[in-house]
Amino acid sequence: MIFAKRALLATGWARKVRLTVAKGRISAIEEGSAARPGDVSVDTLLPALSNLHSHAFQRAMAGMTEYRAAGRESFWTWRDLMYRFLDHLTPEAVEAIAGQVFMEMQEAGYAAVGEFHYVHHQRGGLHYGDVAELSARIFAAASATGIGLTHLPVLYSYGGADKQPLTGGQLRFGNDVDGFARLLEAARAAASALPGDTVVGIAPHSLRATCPDDLARALPLAAGAPTHLHIAEQPQEVADISAWLGARPVEWLLANTPVGPDWCAIHATHMTDAECAGLARSGAVAGLCPITEANLGDGPFKGPQWLAAAGGFGVGSDSNVRISLVEELRTLEYSQRLRDIERNVMVRGAGSVGSAIYTGAARGGAQALGRNAGQIAEGMLADLVAIDADHPALCALSGDQILDGLCFASPDGVVRDLWSAGRHQVRGGRHVARDRIVPAYRRAAAALVAAL
Repeated sequence: MIFAKRALLATGWARKVRLTVAKGRISAIEEGSAARPGDVSVDTLLPALSNLHSHAFQRAMAGMTEYRAAGRESFWTWRDLMYRFLDHLTPEAVEAIAGQVFMEMQEAGYAAVGEFHYVHHQRGGLHYGDVAELSARIFAAASATGIGLTHLPVLYSYGGADKQPLTGGQLRFGNDVDGFARLLEAARAAASALPGDTVVGIAPHSLRATCPDDLARALPLAAGAPTHLHIAEQPQEVADISAWLGARPVEWLLANTPVGPDWCAIHATHMTDAECAGLARSGAVAGLCPITEANLGDGPFKGPQWLAAAGGFGVGSDSNVRISLVEELRTLEYSQRLRDIERNVMVRGAGSVGSAIYTGAARGGAQALGRNAGQIAEGMLADLVAIDADHPALCALSGDQILDGLCFASPDGVVRDLWSAGRHQVRGGRHVARDRIVPAYRRAAAALVAAL
């Protein structure tokens, strides 16, 4: 049982709320109630967000790529460094890094993660004895942290547009469609040992890393689970796909694939207004990663156009250079303000921007991960986060202003408790397994640094 002084329910703000959680779901909600012996009492209870896009292993690279080399620095020079880093990743390191990342996500207020998992093989592309070895390491990290997991094995067949061959670090990603199907089957079998809220979808990496025929064969493998892919992240990607397929990436995707509500278009940064409206109408979620997109110099999303078309969105931490839910949301809004020289952009009509982006990301993130979550209502997964509204950053605020303060004024430390499908993993601002997880990460990081 959870008792909250105030809670943001699907119907709006309520006071003195008592929630009953059973089998990972909210089974009853009482308003105007009182705390009872044994209840977990919290200040302000919110629906927890899902982190819809993560490459966990990249967390160990944070701070290693912020040095300007001679010439123009871009996403593509960052990617070269990432490939070199990959050469030294062991299965043990993958598990330890993912454990640290998932723990940090929960402490930041995320109840679930979409792990866009594309490191499948050994250095040089040699397969492990168990083709799902590295997926199993992600599962072990999810089990250790209790985070809700939507696992998204990646189909990555080519090194670039027009079916360029894989080279270097890309060899650890590579599968043809038949190999990917075997990997997916093995991952789904291994995931059956995880809690019932675990989902295994698919992730064709991007149009540049697959081809039309392969994509058509791979999409049915989703079998109703989420389909995620990178799309239109970089101007060079748009130019390369246009030259190869005769259409811009989003334009081609809408014309040639069954894009719908179970899809998540990651980044979707460089779109025309017509592409933006068309993708929004499809029901697909825009997977936005504002901190990473800023770090890599990708450019800002078309927020006003997307909202005007009633598009759904969520946020993810992508490269995990910084894991902060509140900073992700404020960076999303500030990127729009900087581009448009305007304030309070990411809201349709009049209203609280904090409420619009927090509740919008909660609903969109849950949709993208195939989770029945994103709101506090009976029957929904108990993905819940408690914040301290008595914190100096929030204590003068009430109602939706609390969400404005959370998004634009508060530090990460306002998160006090978090439940992932009812699993109470963060208590008093600290993950229950922190003392086991951090030493393992430090050992893995030290080994990686020594190998570089």
